[in-house]
Amino acid sequence: MNDPSTVTYSTAEILKRIEDKLDKQSEKIGVIEVKLTAVETEVKNLKEDVRDIKNVQNTLVTEVSDLKGVKSFIIPIFVAVITAFITAFLTLIARLIPNIFH
Repeated sequence: MNDPSTVTYSTAEILKRIEDKLDKQSEKIGVIEVKLTAVETEVKNLKEDVRDIKNVQNTLVTEVSDLKGVKSFIIPIFVAVITAFITAFLTLIARLIPNIFH
């Protein structure tokens, strides 16, 4: 009932087929390795870009903080200058008033 199995291929043919399949798999693995290298390079570039963005952000934060410091220095100077002009103007008017009535 059970017929014995027979192989119609020679051992050399079978080994050649196995070798061909292994070569194809090796080629696919090579392509995958190339793609992985490209992805690794892109990730490295992205990390550098993120690092650059963080540096720019830190610089901007520092510059804004410096501007706030300058703002707190400029406002009192501005008020002092305006006050000095107003005082000088009022003093001038006060000195002119007696001369107007004489």
